[in-house]
Amino acid sequence: MTDSGRTDSREHYFTANPATPDERRPLAVTLAGRRVTVEVAPGIFSPGGLDKGTAVLFEEVPAPPPSGRFLDLGCGWGPIALTLGMLSTHADVVAVDVNERSVDLTNRNAEALGLDHVRAVTPEAVADGAAYDLIWSNPPIRVGKAALHDLLRLWLPRLGPGGRAYLVVQRNLGSDSLQRWIEAELRMPCVRLASSKGFRVLEVRPA
Repeated sequence: MTDSGRTDSREHYFTANPATPDERRPLAVTLAGRRVTVEVAPGIFSPGGLDKGTAVLFEEVPAPPPSGRFLDLGCGWGPIALTLGMLSTHADVVAVDVNERSVDLTNRNAEALGLDHVRAVTPEAVADGAAYDLIWSNPPIRVGKAALHDLLRLWLPRLGPGGRAYLVVQRNLGSDSLQRWIEAELRMPCVRLASSKGFRVLEVRPA
């Protein structure tokens, strides 16, 4: 990928330990209607700013409840987790990413913004029985279909009763086929909540 807004073209953002230099820099961005400064670095997803798909997710999903247990799946530098934390101050927000640099950046950004109810971890640090009331994700489509399916097979069934998951997926990268796969393979109701700017937002409910 060559778009500097996404990641370094020499490696994938889903690498656990990126080879690119860990050169931190500040980034001014608007999250939850608030202008904030966060820290970003190469070798992660969308280090140049807020990804277009994530922006669509923010525009289209219902406001999160004030409390509950929330999951940001594939956190990058943390825009989704930080937004959930700012909107829902009584929630427990967990951000997950295989990229250790992303995990560190999200934790540092949460601390800088005073969001002590937001924490980022690698997947193996999450307890097997953990369940969530809400999942927001801009999933890593470019990991390939098999790896993406394994990822969603692991995390989407962790929705608790009455929970909701919202996924934003680029239309030309298989959003419609992914919707069908979730319904057929995971037996979880999945509907298209919105279509905007070349992206679909999918709403998934517990089986």
